[in-house]
Amino acid sequence: MFSGLSDDVRNDGRYLGQAMRLMVGLPDYDTYVSHMKRSHPDCAVMSYEEFFRERQAARYGGGVGKCC
Repeated sequence: MFSGLSDDVRNDGRYLGQAMRLMVGLPDYDTYVSHMKRSHPDCAVMSYEEFFRERQAARYGGGVGKCC
């Protein structure tokens, strides 16, 4: 009876966590890996470090034109 409720709460928590990470600019590597395996199975998956650097460069422009 309560297993469905706990699954809903768990899923809501995951979505809330993902939304908060996106709001502050933290990339979600697990979502990226799932997407790549599902949608692009023939492409290589970046390591976490590569993924983080790529997302950071995309967000901040790779330091081009920045003073800091």
